[in-house]
Amino acid sequence: MKLNGSQILIEALLEQGADTIFGYPGGAVLNIYDELYKNSDRITHIMSAHEQGAAHAADGFARATGKVGVVLATSGPGATNLVTGIATAYMDSVPMVAITGNVGTAAIGRDSFQEVYIAGITMPITKHNFVVRHVEDLADTVRLAFEIAMSGRPGPVLIDIPKDVTAAECEYEPKPAVQPRPLPEINMDDIQKLADMINESERPTIYFGGGIISSGASEALKQLMHKAEIPACHAMMGIGALDKKDPLNLGMIGMHGWVSAGRAADKADLLIALGTRFSDRVATKMTEFASTAKVVQVDIDNSEIDKNIPTTFSITGDARRVLEAVLPLIKENKHTAWLEQIATWKERMDYRPVDNDEVIRPHQLMRAIDEAIGPEDIVATDVGQHQMWAAQFTGRRMPHTFLSSGGLGTMGYGYGAAVGAQVACPDKKVVHVTGDGSFHMNLNEICTAVSYKLPIVTVVTNNEVLGMVRQWQTSFYGKRYSSTDPHRQTDYVKLAEAFGATGYRCRTIGEFRDAMAKALQSDGPVIIDAIIDKDERVLPFIPAGQTIRNVIID
Repeated sequence: MKLNGSQILIEALLEQGADTIFGYPGGAVLNIYDELYKNSDRITHIMSAHEQGAAHAADGFARATGKVGVVLATSGPGATNLVTGIATAYMDSVPMVAITGNVGTAAIGRDSFQEVYIAGITMPITKHNFVVRHVEDLADTVRLAFEIAMSGRPGPVLIDIPKDVTAAECEYEPKPAVQPRPLPEINMDDIQKLADMINESERPTIYFGGGIISSGASEALKQLMHKAEIPACHAMMGIGALDKKDPLNLGMIGMHGWVSAGRAADKADLLIALGTRFSDRVATKMTEFASTAKVVQVDIDNSEIDKNIPTTFSITGDARRVLEAVLPLIKENKHTAWLEQIATWKERMDYRPVDNDEVIRPHQLMRAIDEAIGPEDIVATDVGQHQMWAAQFTGRRMPHTFLSSGGLGTMGYGYGAAVGAQVACPDKKVVHVTGDGSFHMNLNEICTAVSYKLPIVTVVTNNEVLGMVRQWQTSFYGKRYSSTDPHRQTDYVKLAEAFGATGYRCRTIGEFRDAMAKALQSDGPVIIDAIIDKDERVLPFIPAGQTIRNVIID
């Protein structure tokens, strides 16, 4: 059948199972939006307040479901407004297809109105990108983009479509949805060597990241841990892969991770890294990280092997397949002395903040959120102190329930991600945890939640400062608070009401619990202004370039 480019794009998206798209209209994509209007019963379009919010929404949709998120923007500023969202997805290995319009092919290279070379701009932050010059190539380009986005190490792919291509016609032939490319073959000699190393170890520790979640390896990881009695710690991206109550789950490791988890990695004789990349927020001093251990790294992306930490042995492969292959070769084992040593570190060194019911202390606030929502409900965060408090204390215990910008550290990520998660999972509660600094970045997306009646609960940890930067200035810059106290006068309750949402203000943990209970019963978005002290700090805290042996606990 003969279709125009816009019709082909819609059919190709539906062909891939993409029935939801986030975006913002503009001149170069008017033909596409006309087809979205005509096909509104088949594909849902969510219009954001800003293209960055749409990109983060597609990201949040993908993280909450494991599917490919889709975002659409017009040419020029519309396209460039996607860049931060694309980079966020790239750093955290999130599958996304970003579609941008462009000026007509005859106008390209002439500095036309709203023309920009978005393929060149995004080349370093995408797995691949395409410029479609001929309508005959469009359907197969969409198919290939989805295949690339979901294969191997997931990530974003961009398709740039000139306006005349969206109007041109050609024959379209439907095809089945593409599948991810075949995973790397497993070498059983490598699997046997890994099993031998695990079986011979006396102080093994597993360190895992987001690759466990994206590969669906949570159950296999749990089986390995309990069969061989191996404790495990995780990067922030691994939150939710294990139940927080699992006795072998040591919790988060790194700059603001638990001291006992850092000690376990530091003193292990075998460190098994699964689906994680040894970022500088975990291996804070790379030359001394896990210095007594044999380091084994399993990762789908061969370029991550030996990039930051030299390994003793490595396997390039899918974490789930590797774990399932090695499990039959693992001996039932006990590491009683090792676990007793870790328990001693937990008792002596792990941070235990003191409750105070007369105010709102961050750890109490995050635990109250955890108590108010279910294990399948979703927490989306922005970036800063609140992000670390949420990572430490919200206790997510299932995959795809903690959405946060890890690699890029994008302030303003959270609300868009919450929109995407709520659209993807309408039956789940979505709580957006933010700080007053991050919230000001993209609070315009409240209008999106109001327009689509999305019952997102936003908790603003309001200390009236840029808390994480101020914490560093306190510790390392002689309390010279340069530009971290913006003296903003924003009234979040009135702000919520102005957007058509509901607002609450709380000064004690009791007031917060009451507000949270009411908010979770709302059928629309709610903003909770939770006042906290500006001198609250994220602890523990490993100074940049130092090791767990230099951790600040108090």
